[in-house]
Amino acid sequence: MAFGEFINEYMLTLITFVPVLGALILMILPTRRNDVFRWVALIFSLIPLALSVAAWIMFQQNPCNALTLSACFEQKVMWFPLLNASYHVGVDGISLTMVLLTALLTPLAIIMSWNIEDRVRVYMALFLLLEMGMMGVFVALDLLLFFVFWEFGLVPMYFLINIWGSANRRYASFKFFIYTMAGSLGLLLSIQLIGLVTGTFDLTEIMAVWPQIEQSVPVFAGVSMSVIKSVAFWLFTLAFAIKVPVWPFHTWLPDAHTEAPTAGSMLLAGVLLKLGAYGFLRLVLPLFPYEARYFSPVLGILAVAAIVLGAYSSFGQTDFKRLVAYSSVNHMGWVVLGIAVAAFVGIGGAYSGEQNQLNAIIAVNGAVLQMFNHGISAAAMFAIVGMLYDRLHTRDLREMGGLWVVAPVYGGIMIFSSMASLGLPGLNGFVSEVMVARGVFPVDPLFTVLTAISMLGLLFTGAYILKAIRHVLHGPLNGEAVARAHGASLEISLREVIAIAPLLVLMLVIGVFPTWIVGVINATVTQLWGLGL
Repeated sequence: MAFGEFINEYMLTLITFVPVLGALILMILPTRRNDVFRWVALIFSLIPLALSVAAWIMFQQNPCNALTLSACFEQKVMWFPLLNASYHVGVDGISLTMVLLTALLTPLAIIMSWNIEDRVRVYMALFLLLEMGMMGVFVALDLLLFFVFWEFGLVPMYFLINIWGSANRRYASFKFFIYTMAGSLGLLLSIQLIGLVTGTFDLTEIMAVWPQIEQSVPVFAGVSMSVIKSVAFWLFTLAFAIKVPVWPFHTWLPDAHTEAPTAGSMLLAGVLLKLGAYGFLRLVLPLFPYEARYFSPVLGILAVAAIVLGAYSSFGQTDFKRLVAYSSVNHMGWVVLGIAVAAFVGIGGAYSGEQNQLNAIIAVNGAVLQMFNHGISAAAMFAIVGMLYDRLHTRDLREMGGLWVVAPVYGGIMIFSSMASLGLPGLNGFVSEVMVARGVFPVDPLFTVLTAISMLGLLFTGAYILKAIRHVLHGPLNGEAVARAHGASLEISLREVIAIAPLLVLMLVIGVFPTWIVGVINATVTQLWGLGL
């Protein structure tokens, strides 16, 4: 087998498991030099990035749909014959976008962690294992494999918060683990129900038989199949709603963000929150279209609550990091609103006419793009907060002020990233939010009202962004803040510029030329919501 053919066949396996190899090498290295650990972790995080970019280029030449039998880079090997579970991986335009996001943010988070001195070997190994868990969720085409990766990702993040977090790290890590574990238990039960009924965990096989399952298996174990489907739907929905998080299941998020190390917050906001939204798109909407349509108005209302109340809560914060944490609730609300409309219209426009099919396609494209855009914008904002905390040893906005005078480069980067998060035209956040609003607004009178209400969220988004800029950069220079820096420069360092520069470039490129990424997403979305399964 030629090298190129080998890479093509095992592309997703390499992307997923190269970080594990890096983690193993880190743990057995005989040296105790922290700089060696850092460089090894960085190198093994750059390999999946290079492979993901190659996969992206190859996908553009031959788009695929992972919910049919034509997944890109598909690989299938029987893993657990007794349960008929397989190692089955593949990607489509939606999952490949998330793979690229994960591959991009991991090395940048590692660069932002260069100043970590405590147990560097373990810290870097945990980051690589976390990357593996996140990648696995996006590439899995077997439900049991999906759950294994889903659950695995909890463990590295728990330890990253618990060991390297701030003062209340133990409380925050415990709350994060218990919340997400509660959802995971229901997720496992629903996956087991589906596996028992269909006799397989393979997602492509399930998709082929599931629409007619009530006719072929009207009763299972003495229980009506309609009841089983309803139970599985609610368990899936709860698990993914906690992960997004959908309001009011969001209370774990600000605590986890506030206490996590800077790089942990970058990946938590940048990727881990997207697992829940991805679960809705990949599993809930295709497997439970009728239940999802029935629940879609409620989901839309909860999404708008997240948009408005998340922005309002963010405006009320005095802790800089907590302000950015609540902004994630606000921005992910737009993703959930797009998903709600997709559920209302149905896969392939099952419940609406041709015009609403087009609206759903626009909304879902916007939702997936918003997942990517929020990933890079939130990662940049948490990096900015971390840079400041490393120097001032405080996150209290009331103890800052006037830093533009002594750190103009930092100030410029903060304003640029803040404007992208705010949704300034010409930057990435504007494109995705406009697409969601355009797709949602004309679908139904209820969604028209919800879109109008969500504008209040945009108003308060501008308010909390300007509040942060005013407290950090403007006004008189705070002498006490400068004193806390102990003579260290408050300006951004070259290493930090390297870590954040790719995110800034993407914010601008997507803002002025989104076609390069929307085209890949749309290749899959139009197959699902345009042509049907």
